[in-house]
Amino acid sequence: MLRVTGNLSAASSPAAASFSAALRLSIAPTLAFVSAPHLRLFSTISRSFLGGRISSLRPRIPSPSPMSLSGFPALKASASFSSGSSAGREILVQHLLVKEDDSKLLVELQKRILEGEDMSDLAAEYSICPSKKEGGILGWVKVGQMVPEFEEAAFGAEPNHVVKCKTQFGWHLLQVLSEREPVKDIQVEELHSKMQDPVFMEEAQLIDVREPDEIAKASLPGFQVFPLRQFGTWAPDITTKLNPEKDVFVLCKVGGRSLQVANWLQSQGFKSVYNVAGGILAYSRKVDPSIPTY
Repeated sequence: MLRVTGNLSAASSPAAASFSAALRLSIAPTLAFVSAPHLRLFSTISRSFLGGRISSLRPRIPSPSPMSLSGFPALKASASFSSGSSAGREILVQHLLVKEDDSKLLVELQKRILEGEDMSDLAAEYSICPSKKEGGILGWVKVGQMVPEFEEAAFGAEPNHVVKCKTQFGWHLLQVLSEREPVKDIQVEELHSKMQDPVFMEEAQLIDVREPDEIAKASLPGFQVFPLRQFGTWAPDITTKLNPEKDVFVLCKVGGRSLQVANWLQSQGFKSVYNVAGGILAYSRKVDPSIPTY
């Protein structure tokens, strides 16, 4: 059984202008509830999920807003790939970074990794990227979120094969630990159509991640309630409450919180997760106006 471990943290990590912030232009994999009063969480990938490199799940709080490209004009990714599958993939990337003139150190570290040493340990000791605190983990990324040289190397690499590349920051050794398809959106009209089928209502796992006071104002039939403020109570045993083999549909007010939870469920091994695009507000406006808006 996959379980969530670790304590929720309330301390932020300030690295707004760091190499990792510039290298990787978005935050993932997260449960990032960035508007008060919602709880904010950042979950890195645990050894039990990857079957490998990371020793523990280390929660932290992500930046309260998406990182801007302003100030980093050279970082706008423009690399193209011959494979048509890259655009739909997300990859979990680990790396270490050394200075451009540290080529001897780069060769030594590459040799040590090939001889069996853990990149996590070497990144923690030698990398000049702040991601060293996470064992070099940059998180789940997709095309368009990294500088072109790094992106081309990462998306061209075979899983768990160490490759090197050079960017404006220096020399990188990187490996792809895992890959996945991104969480799928389902439009409210399609969800409504499916909900008319009794078999769907019996088999599908419908969850609403809004808070109890929101549920009291507006709700949809058949949805189980998993309030985010109670994340610590239902997350550790999520695979006993929901079946990872069955479809899961996640709902919130407008689709933001539900997407974060959908991504987290996928990271826990759920095979088919759908985010209800636009949330219950879109459902009210496009499908059933009798549902109150708030």
